[in-house]
Amino acid sequence: MKAELPRSAPEAQGIASSAILAFVDAADREIEHLHSVMLLRHGQVVAEGWWAPYAPDSVHMLFSLSKSFTSTAIGLAVAEGRLSIDDPVLQFFPDDAPAEVGEHLAAMRVRHLLAMGTGHVEDTTLALRQSADGNWARAFLACPVERAPGTHFLYNTGATYMLSAIIQRLTGVTLLEYLRPRLLDPLGIGEASWETCPRGINTGGFGLRTTTDAIARFGQLYLQRGQWQGQQLVPAEWVDAATSSQIDNAPNGNIDWAQGYGYQFWRCRHGAYRGDGAFGQYCVVMPEQDAVLAVTSGLGDMQPLLDLLWQHILPALGPAPLPADPAAQAALADRLGGLALPLPAGQASAPAAARASGRTYAFEPNELELESLSLAFDAGGCTATIRSSGGEHPIACGHGAWRTGITGFVDRGPPAPYAAAGAWSGDATYTIRLHYTETPFCATLACRLDGERLLLDFGLNVSFGPTSFPTVVGHLR
Repeated sequence: MKAELPRSAPEAQGIASSAILAFVDAADREIEHLHSVMLLRHGQVVAEGWWAPYAPDSVHMLFSLSKSFTSTAIGLAVAEGRLSIDDPVLQFFPDDAPAEVGEHLAAMRVRHLLAMGTGHVEDTTLALRQSADGNWARAFLACPVERAPGTHFLYNTGATYMLSAIIQRLTGVTLLEYLRPRLLDPLGIGEASWETCPRGINTGGFGLRTTTDAIARFGQLYLQRGQWQGQQLVPAEWVDAATSSQIDNAPNGNIDWAQGYGYQFWRCRHGAYRGDGAFGQYCVVMPEQDAVLAVTSGLGDMQPLLDLLWQHILPALGPAPLPADPAAQAALADRLGGLALPLPAGQASAPAAARASGRTYAFEPNELELESLSLAFDAGGCTATIRSSGGEHPIACGHGAWRTGITGFVDRGPPAPYAAAGAWSGDATYTIRLHYTETPFCATLACRLDGERLLLDFGLNVSFGPTSFPTVVGHLR
């Protein structure tokens, strides 16, 4: 069984409980869809909370926070003498090189993959995903390299995939398998999985799923310059290089995305750095304050959370312990223990429930490829059964509480854990909120009964594509 991270009262580590409470209150008030937060100071967990239905043992998609773990694997492989960051990228993929190799591709080194300075002017990820033969490395090497490597920053997830592919070429095991005995097990990181490309190579730039606790441990390792419980897991020189600015990434509309980029780490204001992933997955390391913040969420705009961190937490990280404050500590503990995402507002029942319950509404053709919906109400809520091009998906919805289950409804991917609740607003609209609890995604389904029709409005909190869609019209079957 893994050893728990040590816990401490905030004041004992030089930060007032009231400052953390102000941060949590502001974040809860101003930012929707926060899922978890852990704050460490001097190696001690001083605050932690999960917004129900998210929970401490839940794994969460990290998206591009995965990149920082991939960078770490390269650092370990360098330390083992398996490669140098000045090795040409092409030397690892002799069978996948294009027939004609341009001078920029020939000049591309591993360090350029690490620092997002490959010379591409477009992210290569789409080209990788669209490769007919599933050979993502060959697709990457076929992409035009318009600029000299090292001269131009472009956030390029395909570059991180190539780092993962290099690890697998050198070691014969996947990136995750390589990291397990060298990093994950020593850190006490248990559950973790990583998506693969069609050829079984971990995607590298995204696809890692693990817990908030794991993010916190990873950040603390970097804060300690690669040392963990007396072991030097990652060379300190690698930590320093990876978290230093290796390439200029300004200008950017979000100020914390324009402070320089390292080896798959972003520089922040205030001497901090971070790994981060789409929709608000954060591992923020503050070396000057000896602190780490780990966050999972489903945010459309990622800058405001960092702004609140700098506003509330940063100035409160004092140089010495503070007097104990039991009242403030109790208030903070109570707040953190009661965090919850909002349930749908409304009534448990409505006149329309009886006439709709157990009946099926067939949908007109729609871009969501939904075929039908039926609602079966019971004393505790409802079971909504959605039929789509991907099959039939029953979703259990509580009232005033989350019901949990597994469904593959939203992204047509493999079935995944969810929590759902519903309520009636008015006499004829039943609204369902559906959280995929290992992801940032939350779907809202507003079912409006109109005579013998059901009008479905479907939306997502965040998405790489659209978040709202035209009303889907269903007719009583």
